[in-house]
Amino acid sequence: MRGVIDIFKRFSPYFKDYIAQFGFVLLGMIMASVGTAVSAYLVKPVLDKIFVEKNEDLLYLLPYAIIAIYFVKSLGTYLQAYFTAYIGQDMVKKFRHKLLDNLLFLDMSFFNKFRTGELISRNTNDIERIRSIVSNIIPELARELITIIGLLAVVIYQSPLLALFALVIFPVAVYPLSLLAKKMKKISRMSQEQTSDISSVLSEIFSNIEIIKANNAENRELDRFDKHNENFFKLNLKSVKINELVSPMMETLGSIGIATVIIIGGKQVIDGGLSVGSFFSFLTALFMLYTPIKRISSLYNKMQDAVAASERTFELLDLTPSIVGGSTKFPEVVNSLTVQDVHFAYEEIKVLNGISLKASKGQMIAIVGGSGGGKTSFINLLMRFYDANSGSILINENDICEFGLKDLRDHIGLVTQRVYIFNDTIATNVAYGGEFDEQKVIKALKLANAYNFVSNLSEGIYTVLDEFGANLSGGQRQRIAIARALYKNPQILIFDEATSALDNESEKEITKAIEDLSKDKIIFVIAHRLSTIKNADKIAVLDNGKIVGFGNDESLENECLVYKKLKLGNLI
Repeated sequence: MRGVIDIFKRFSPYFKDYIAQFGFVLLGMIMASVGTAVSAYLVKPVLDKIFVEKNEDLLYLLPYAIIAIYFVKSLGTYLQAYFTAYIGQDMVKKFRHKLLDNLLFLDMSFFNKFRTGELISRNTNDIERIRSIVSNIIPELARELITIIGLLAVVIYQSPLLALFALVIFPVAVYPLSLLAKKMKKISRMSQEQTSDISSVLSEIFSNIEIIKANNAENRELDRFDKHNENFFKLNLKSVKINELVSPMMETLGSIGIATVIIIGGKQVIDGGLSVGSFFSFLTALFMLYTPIKRISSLYNKMQDAVAASERTFELLDLTPSIVGGSTKFPEVVNSLTVQDVHFAYEEIKVLNGISLKASKGQMIAIVGGSGGGKTSFINLLMRFYDANSGSILINENDICEFGLKDLRDHIGLVTQRVYIFNDTIATNVAYGGEFDEQKVIKALKLANAYNFVSNLSEGIYTVLDEFGANLSGGQRQRIAIARALYKNPQILIFDEATSALDNESEKEITKAIEDLSKDKIIFVIAHRLSTIKNADKIAVLDNGKIVGFGNDESLENECLVYKKLKLGNLI
């Protein structure tokens, strides 16, 4: 029950928004439950007054009463079903928003640990399971409980003694039902983990479909998927076995109670201690009573699935970012960026070992080095995707940790080797994250040497790009990404292999544009092409997490052995 209470606590802030709807739900439950109880009670006058006492007036009156009662019951059922569905759907919509809101502001380290498919599964499948407890399971439990109370009243009213014999059997069922519920919760948790695995595998397959086809690996991926699919099937089968045990178990116990009632009640009718109508009214109510009790047992098992899903969801909701911003206002003019003895490691793997450098306004700093040298890690620290383990990065005289994260990133433009294109217009892609301004979009596209090809498209800057920009060439996508970074006119620009997909002519034009931009900005360029970095004001050579050379192309060629090797190996 603790899991259910936790769900209630989490959702309780939303309840106040649905007071009117809850009123209709309660009204519907009462109407449906009272209708059920009264329909059971009516068996007594039907038998005693009509069939035994031959009351003809009542014969024509009772059918109208039955129609009215079932109309009230049906209307109540509809009211409850509609408004509980409304509450559940709307509440889960808000809850899903809250979950994504929390996830989006978590650190990059979190996203590196969790698979994309798993996060999608938790935000969709798990929350859908929670929706079922809010809009289906809990309302149904409440309705069945009210129905049970109404039918119990009829049963006890007709014969307290028979009620005792009929109901004493149910406490016996509590222990085995609780064992089934615990097992169900465990299996539900495993099933949800397996759903996440399936989502992750599918996400990988569809994201890497080009390389799968290029390597004729379709069957390999299908086999990999089938393993997860088979495990999911087995877990679901276990779940069905446990769920379906509830009904026969309750029916068997119920049959013992009913058999006892027939023997004792039948003896009372024969002896004249109980009327036929009262006995059959009691028996009808008892039969009807077993149904909601059986449903509650089944619902309790189903609830374990939602509780397991809620635990997985609340785990994500309770996470908080470790990288937080300060309150210092970002300077209107950035004169310098200083890196002082910075050390950084991904968990136990050291990446940067005491790097220091200084860049001033109007300078372009190139970062070169072999694979795994720490170039991208350095960029990640500048963006505060991660924080250094020790040392500091200063903008003017302030540590970057003193600035708000939004403020800091608003003033840094980043272009990565991996191009991110959204399924939206070119204009929206370029202006992404900022306020839309058509003239600024066109200006950014021109600076990125992209406006010529964009203007030749049928809809120009309002052309809708396919997912991942599939309707553009690699070079065109990269120029859109460069335009996006230039759109916000940042004071610090970072190009991480940003010209790698461009042809020589486009690269020359972009390189010239970068050099022109560097007159009033600080620019960092990571590149393997000598043509991109040879005109940099300073070149930092990274090797095994250390800066082993810092100067211009000419001085480094004379003084830095690592730089010489990189040039000889055509790595720059």
